[in-house]
Amino acid sequence: MSSDPHDRPDTQVGPPLEVLTFGRSGVDIYPLQVGVGLEDVQTFGKYLGGTTANVAVAAARLGRRAAIITGVGDDPFGRYVRKALRELNVDDRYVVTNTEYATPVTFCEIFPPDNFPLWFYRRPTAPDMQVKPSDIDFDAVRATRLMWLSVTGLSEQPSRESHFSVLEARARKQFTVLDLDYRPMFWDTPAHATEQVQRALPHVTVAVGNREECEVAVGETEPEKAADALLAAGVELAIVKQGPKGVLAKTSSERVESPPIPIRPLNGLGAGDSFGGSLCHGLLAGWPLQKVLQHANAAGAIVASRLECSTAMPTETEIETLLAGGDPNEHLANSHAEHFATVSAR
Repeated sequence: MSSDPHDRPDTQVGPPLEVLTFGRSGVDIYPLQVGVGLEDVQTFGKYLGGTTANVAVAAARLGRRAAIITGVGDDPFGRYVRKALRELNVDDRYVVTNTEYATPVTFCEIFPPDNFPLWFYRRPTAPDMQVKPSDIDFDAVRATRLMWLSVTGLSEQPSRESHFSVLEARARKQFTVLDLDYRPMFWDTPAHATEQVQRALPHVTVAVGNREECEVAVGETEPEKAADALLAAGVELAIVKQGPKGVLAKTSSERVESPPIPIRPLNGLGAGDSFGGSLCHGLLAGWPLQKVLQHANAAGAIVASRLECSTAMPTETEIETLLAGGDPNEHLANSHAEHFATVSAR
C-alpha cells in the first residue's frame, strides 16, 4: 500500500489558492557549526525542507494563499513536515501520507561563501515521488492562480505521470511555472532529464533556472541563447539565473536584466527557492518585470545570508529594507556574528 486513502484531498473550498506547488518536501538537518565537515559537527538544527515546500513557504511569507501537493512518510518526520507547513501558513490538505516509504532527510555542510555540499537520504524512493494522479485534486490545480512544478518531479514514476496530468489539467493557464531545478542524483543521465524537460516545456508558461539547468533543458548555457531557446520551446517568460552576474528575463517583446544584490553569504541553500516564492508574488501582483526580478533577487540574497531555508524566507518589509540599503538581518546580528566568527577562526 503506497498511500493512505484517508489523506485523499478534499474538494477545494473557500477562496481559490494563489500559489500551489507540487514536488519535494522533507526535513533539512543542518549543522549548527559552520566551516566544518559533517564528521566534526556536534549539533544540528531541524527544519522543513524540499525545494517546492520552500517556494510555497516563501510565497506564504509574502502574504499569498499557498499550498503544496507532496508526500510524506507515516512517521514522526512526516508529522513534523505537515506541522511545519501549517505553522508557516502553507495549507497541507494536499499532502499524502505514504505508508511504505520514509520521509526523506537532507544533510548539508556549510563552507561560506559558496560551498554547500548536500546529502539526500531518500532511497530507494521518497513519498513525494509516489504521489499518483488519483491523489491530486485537479479542481484545485485548475483554480489556483499560479502552479509551480519542479523538474525533479519528472525523474521517476508515478510522480512523472502525475506532473504531466497536472500540466494537462492546467492547459497552459497563465502562470504555470516550471522550475528547471536539475539535480543529477535524481536522474540516470542528463539526456534522460533533457527528454522529460523538453516534453514538459510546451505545457508551461514560465520557466526559471540557472545556466547549468538551461543546458540540460535546451542545450544552451549562454544566457541570451538559453532564454531564446526556452521561448522557442513554448514558454512565455524565460528567466535565466546568471549567478554573480544577476538574472536575465525575456518574453517575446521584453528583455530585462537585474544585477545581483550584495550581501554577506552564510548558506546559499534555499536562495533559489526564496527567489521563486518572490517571483510568484511579483507575477501575481502584476508588477513590471524589472521590479519582479529586483525583489526576487533581494529575497534570494536574504536567505543566502541566513543559516536555514524555510524559516529564513523574508517578509516584504525585509526585502524592502535590503533594497533601501539597510540590513534585513539586524535582528539576527548576534547569531550571525557567532556563525561568522566560527568561519573566521578556522
